[in-house]
Amino acid sequence: MNLMMLLEMAAGGFADRVAVGTRDSGLTFAELFERSGAIADRLRSVAAGHLVLADVSSEALPAMLFGASWAGIPFVPLNYRLADAELRTLAGRVSPALAVAEPGAAGRLDGIDGVETVDRSVLWTELATALSADHDWAFDGEDVAVLLFTSGTTGDPKAAVLRQRHLVSYILGSVEFGSAGEEEAALVSVPPYHVAGIAAVLSNAFAGRRLLQLPTFEPNAWIDLVRSEGVTSAMVVPTMLARIVEHLDAEGPGSPGLPTLRALSYGGGRMPQPVVERALELLPDTSFVNAYGLTETSSTVALLGPDEHRAAVASNDPAVRRRLASAGRPMPGIEVSIRDEAGAEAPVGQAGDIWLRGEQVSGEYR
Repeated sequence: MNLMMLLEMAAGGFADRVAVGTRDSGLTFAELFERSGAIADRLRSVAAGHLVLADVSSEALPAMLFGASWAGIPFVPLNYRLADAELRTLAGRVSPALAVAEPGAAGRLDGIDGVETVDRSVLWTELATALSADHDWAFDGEDVAVLLFTSGTTGDPKAAVLRQRHLVSYILGSVEFGSAGEEEAALVSVPPYHVAGIAAVLSNAFAGRRLLQLPTFEPNAWIDLVRSEGVTSAMVVPTMLARIVEHLDAEGPGSPGLPTLRALSYGGGRMPQPVVERALELLPDTSFVNAYGLTETSSTVALLGPDEHRAAVASNDPAVRRRLASAGRPMPGIEVSIRDEAGAEAPVGQAGDIWLRGEQVSGEYR
């Protein structure tokens, strides 16, 4: 079980379909496969033990994620918003590594022992003319696919370990291969260092859906991109949805709306009920999904689906409308238990800690 299995299937199933970018100039699945192989060759040539990314989301992100798996090493996206000293400390923890930096910012990671730094735009230009790599990736599900640094209760960064089997299990359990039509496009506005950003790359590639990225979220830019590129699905966090709703409201009665947007998922924090209620009113033809998950669970473990959203907003019963605050129902393959402070199962109606178990659940740190 390896992420490359997912890309190989996609490249074989819809090679000429655009995988990443705009309809007119994006990278096809066949080209994404070749770029991933070129990255793997580059990683092997410098004996990198990790591929570090200190960059915004870009068209190079999917190739770097898959390329690291092709080379058999972990992909480590870092929070590029950190101060230089913090960023350098995290990069130093995973040496030896090849670090890919945001264009013009490679100096932030220069001089770290065991870390070679390259500007993403320079690397991407070099890879465009690279020779095809051998198809020689491993299929060991225990290999580490991704390390995501997250702050615990102490505030000290720790790396959540997501192995190949965790991520592949999540995708196979939640996405039907080739389920997207050629006209479909997904817009992602979350950064690479967020598990939702990783999951979006994998799930859309496996479905055969074109991926669009908005590195810096602004509501007007997000809405313009949805309209100009015919975006059919998107993922946002609550603060983003609040600003989108505000912008659509400001357009007034003559607003064209977002007619191509079939599905909108949200997560990453508690959604204010008035925000999602207004969004449902403004976008009545869009299916809303609350995706609840954690870094340590390879993304989503529970969903509040479109039917629950529509039933809640159509009801005058406050108890029914409050279901919009629910995390929904567990995903297939996920076991959920509510436990008390002693670790015993809590009775129905009693608050407690959420315990999770499933093939996609890690709970391992470095």
